[in-house]
Amino acid sequence: MNLIADWFRRYFSDPQAVILAVLLLLGFGAVLIFGKMLAPVLASIVIAYLLEGVVRLLVRHGVPRLSAVILVFLSFLAFVLFLLFGVTPLLWTQTVELARELPSYINQGQQALLQLPQHYPIISEQQVTELLQVIRAQSLGFGQRVLAYSLTSLPGIITILVYVILVPLLVFFFLKDKELLVRWCSGFLPRERHLAQQVWGEVDVQIGNYVRGKFWEILIVGVVTSITFVLMGLKYAVLLGVLVGLSVVVPYIGAAVVTIPVALIAWFQWGWSPAFAWLMVAYAIIQALDGNVLVPLLFSEVVNLHPVAIIVAVLLFGGLWGFWGVFFAIPLGTLVSAIIRAWPRPATAPPVAG
Repeated sequence: MNLIADWFRRYFSDPQAVILAVLLLLGFGAVLIFGKMLAPVLASIVIAYLLEGVVRLLVRHGVPRLSAVILVFLSFLAFVLFLLFGVTPLLWTQTVELARELPSYINQGQQALLQLPQHYPIISEQQVTELLQVIRAQSLGFGQRVLAYSLTSLPGIITILVYVILVPLLVFFFLKDKELLVRWCSGFLPRERHLAQQVWGEVDVQIGNYVRGKFWEILIVGVVTSITFVLMGLKYAVLLGVLVGLSVVVPYIGAAVVTIPVALIAWFQWGWSPAFAWLMVAYAIIQALDGNVLVPLLFSEVVNLHPVAIIVAVLLFGGLWGFWGVFFAIPLGTLVSAIIRAWPRPATAPPVAG
C-alpha cells in the first residue's frame, strides 16, 4: 500500500494534475456513454473545428467573421450536396453491381486456383478446395447483405436525413457563435487550469494540421485515383478510388490492404496482360507520390510518434469508436503523448508517513 500511496503522491500531488485528470475522465466518459446519442453533435463539433481554420484565414485577410462563416458554410454545404447526390449514388450502384458479379469472379478465380497444385506441388488440392469454400461463403454473404440492405434501407435513409438536416445546422451555429459557446462552457471549468491549457495549446496546432491535412490527402488521393482508373477503363473505378483515398487513414496498413481489391479487380478484368501491368504501375506511382510529395506538402507539423505507438493508437481508438477512432487515432495519440510530457513529476517523492 505504501508503494501505491507514494506513486499517487508523486503524480497527483499537484492540483493542476488532478484537474486535468478529471477533465480527461469526464470527456472520455461522456463520449463513451453518450457517443451514440450525441453523434450528430460530436460530428458537428469536429466539422466546425475543421472549418474554423478556413474562417480564421479569411478573417486574417480582412473578411468580417460573419461573412467568412457564411462563405465557408455555403462551400461546405455545396460539398456535402455533391457527395450526397453526385458521389453516393454512383458508389452504391457500383457496389451492387460488384455484388452481383461476384459469382462470376469466384468461378474465374477458382479456375486459376485449381491450376496451382500443377505448378506448385507444395500446394495440395484439398487446401485449394478449402480456400475456395471459404471465399465462396464470404462472397455470397457479402452479396446477400448488399442486396438485402438495398431492399430494407428505410431506417438507414431516415438516419441519413436526420444527419443531413441537423449536422449542417449545428455546424453553422458552432461557427457563428463560437466565442459565446466557448465562454459558456468555460464557466463550468475551474479557473485554475493552466496545465490543461498548456496541453491543449501544445496539441491544438498538430491536431488541426493533421486532421485538415488528412482530409485533403483523402480527397486528393481519392479523386486522382478515381480519374486514373476511369481513364484506364477499370471497372468500379470510383468505388476503388474512394477505397484508396480512405486507405490513407490507416498508416502502414491501409495502402497494403487496399492493393488487394485493386489488383484482383484488374486481374479479373484483364488477366495477366499489359493493361493489368500498366494499371498497377500507375497505382504504384500514385502511392509513391502520396508518400513522398503530398504528405510532406500537407503536413507542416510532423507528428512525432513512434510507429508502434501509432499502431497501438489505431487499434485502441478504432476499437472504441470505429472509423472515427481510426481517423483521429494519431491526434489522440499525440494528445496522450503531450499529457505524459506535461504531467508534473516531482524530483523526489514526499516522505511517506508511518
